[in-house]
Amino acid sequence: MGMNKNTILGWASFIMILMGILLVCLGAFRYNDVAGWGFGAVGIGFFAIAWVFSSLKGRV
Repeated sequence: MGMNKNTILGWASFIMILMGILLVCLGAFRYNDVAGWGFGAVGIGFFAIAWVFSSLKGRV
């Protein structure tokens, strides 16, 4: 039972969603200054890349 391209893209999407949630939570709850805005923006970027990976499943 090997991992094909779709399985790898699925796991990558899942890991990036988890990292995005972590970064947004860090920005919202841990840092109250300008760094919080940066963490939140990077977390939203992780969500966007995970969305692209998810949409590529079955097409690559």
